[in-house]
Amino acid sequence: MPRDNDPQAGGPRDAPDTPRERPLPHRARPPVPRPASPTRTGPAPLPAPHPERAGPPDPSGPPALRATAPPAPAPPPAGEPPRGYGAVFAVREFRAVFAAHLLSLLGVVVSELALTVLVYDLTGSPLLSALTFALGMLPYLVGGTLFSGIADRYPARRVLVTCDLICAGCVAVMVLPGTPVAGLLVLRCLVAAVSPVFTGTRMAALADILGEDDLYVLGRSLLRIVSQGALLAGFGVGGLLLAVVSPRGAITITVVTFLGSAALLRLGTRDRPARTGGGQGGTLLRESLSGARLVLGDRRIRALLLLFWLPPVFVVAPEALAAPYAEEIGAGTVALGLLMCAMPVGQIAAELYVGAVLSPRTRSRLVLPVAAVGLLPFLLYGVSPGIVPIAAALVLAGAGSAYIIGLDQWFVEAVPDELRGRAMTLLTAGLMTLQGVGMALAGLAAEFFPVHQVVAGSGVLGTLCLLLLVAEVRRTAPAHRIRTEVRDGEEQHMTSG
Repeated sequence: MPRDNDPQAGGPRDAPDTPRERPLPHRARPPVPRPASPTRTGPAPLPAPHPERAGPPDPSGPPALRATAPPAPAPPPAGEPPRGYGAVFAVREFRAVFAAHLLSLLGVVVSELALTVLVYDLTGSPLLSALTFALGMLPYLVGGTLFSGIADRYPARRVLVTCDLICAGCVAVMVLPGTPVAGLLVLRCLVAAVSPVFTGTRMAALADILGEDDLYVLGRSLLRIVSQGALLAGFGVGGLLLAVVSPRGAITITVVTFLGSAALLRLGTRDRPARTGGGQGGTLLRESLSGARLVLGDRRIRALLLLFWLPPVFVVAPEALAAPYAEEIGAGTVALGLLMCAMPVGQIAAELYVGAVLSPRTRSRLVLPVAAVGLLPFLLYGVSPGIVPIAAALVLAGAGSAYIIGLDQWFVEAVPDELRGRAMTLLTAGLMTLQGVGMALAGLAAEFFPVHQVVAGSGVLGTLCLLLLVAEVRRTAPAHRIRTEVRDGEEQHMTSG
């Protein structure tokens, strides 16, 4: 399956559990009274999300209201179970999901490289070889929009296993010697169209496995880290593998990885019922399009989706133009490799630090400030200082993706459970599609302007767009997430801004 790389991850499908062996049950929550809202026109309103749980505040809200502070938590008992990433790995179902993700992701990266080499060997065409990579991203929009209803219509385990088996079958046909180049490209498109359904279903299933609180965001964080690590290691492994086996032989390995992923998911996860009762609400296409309208028609969810989608449009510019930039400054292939690795290294380091060290409250407070300034390191390209300063700037830009951990929590809280699979699928589809658009726009701009100016310009334009988007996210913050505290008998207001 393609990488579920989340924002700033740039990979395939790109892109949590409790210390117990069964999924964390949802806590009973008292109903929250909902104020009457005026009649409005436009998309149908979303189903009511779950009432707010006690947790970290959204730092994007208006001035604080007065309220009584919750009681201080009791001290942890002796023999307390592991926390942080350790608590996520303590959940048996998550370990199966994690292993399946790692296995199939490494296979996908190797197969992408091998398929590109195979198409070039068969045709001698650089265009068709490059098109093989592009076809890994373009069908995301179609698959994520038209088939997103699958994620809520059918049980998650069945969807995940079926997607893996479909991809294994497609790759198996690629290996056959008689498969023409056109057939290879069509099969590549089919695998890419299935990928957002798989990724969206898995993201929604993680909330069932790990609950909707801190374990969920840490589980998502781990999958992103794996996506980045596999992206770095997979191309190296693929290059070494192609030195000893043929491209078709390397692609064959992907068949095994997909089958292994399907087996892990089938045997290692529980069979939970579908969210929408098995698809009794109409045709699949209608459910998919209706879900997209509901998700995009809600102002809060739309703003959060854009905060996932918008930064990668600009973040991909230095990666897409790494080779032209190295040539522009007269650097060699070693420098090119350094430029390509710098941003993933920054992202992995920041994700590990934020997930392991910072509290959920602090992660929530970081979302909007870090998102607003994350593209500013690109401005260093404007003075074209050389490889080492630019590599440091890229590491810093990669670290800016740390805002995603807190944003994950906001998103899963904002989306009603019955729409979660479709919302997650749409999130993945938009993310991958807009990354492809960003790469194309960066390449087009580089036809008319020097590369260093294009990257610096993407930092300026992206920052301006993000400042506007951050203001919108603040405006849509739900009022019931604002917190106050009472300390030492004195009422103290705590704003979330």
